[in-house]
Amino acid sequence: MDFNDPMLVLSSWIAQIVDFGLDLLWCFIHIVVSLCHIVSGTFEAIESYAISLGLIQKYSSIDIEKLKCLAVVMDIEAARDVSKVIELLQWLTTIGVKQVGLFDSQGLLKKSKDMILEMVPRSVLLQETGERDISSDRIALEFISSSDNKEAVVKAANILLDKYLKSSHPDKGEEGENVFTESHLNEALRVVGENVQGPDLLLVYGPVRSHLGFPAWRLRYTEIIHMGSLKYMRYGSLLKAIHKFTGVRQNYGV
Repeated sequence: MDFNDPMLVLSSWIAQIVDFGLDLLWCFIHIVVSLCHIVSGTFEAIESYAISLGLIQKYSSIDIEKLKCLAVVMDIEAARDVSKVIELLQWLTTIGVKQVGLFDSQGLLKKSKDMILEMVPRSVLLQETGERDISSDRIALEFISSSDNKEAVVKAANILLDKYLKSSHPDKGEEGENVFTESHLNEALRVVGENVQGPDLLLVYGPVRSHLGFPAWRLRYTEIIHMGSLKYMRYGSLLKAIHKFTGVRQNYGV
């Protein structure tokens, strides 16, 4: 650089000032966002603690009858922490939830179902009771994994294909029914023993805001709430999520 040229020196200074200003702006934005996150987390923790103690009256009564079925989706790390899963189910039992579906993609919770059923008071397998035979003092648990979904879809697809082939008459120039509706799919899934009841509320525990592979055909009218990490779960936050769902009027159309 020719330091004798004032224009080059000026442009160099301007470039350095702009770079410094951008760095300063980035640091400022980062600090503001971090402070907002800390304040928000602190407020949520205080609110959750107050709800747990019953200090906020509106959360003291929940119309739990509106929540027929609750599903809990967990990532792999959360599913490995069985003690936390048991604690969560005990909270749900205290709240009065009657039916809970537990999902993780690799089926880790399914492998631990005997211990979970033993440690959670008044818990039974949904497959042993049926959806309509759950007594008021019990909680029915369903253990779901990705492998269940794939097998059920393949079997249901074969049933629908077989139904189409049987209803067609090539010799008479007739074609089989080539339109499959929601009721057809539900019927095929019931035949293969798959539970087609969609959960009213889906709670996701993990770092990702996703249903993490939960059966898509059971999420038609489901409300999905991301709850954050299972490791830092709070009873007040759980109560707040369920209260919010039961207080909303749902319209399903005609």
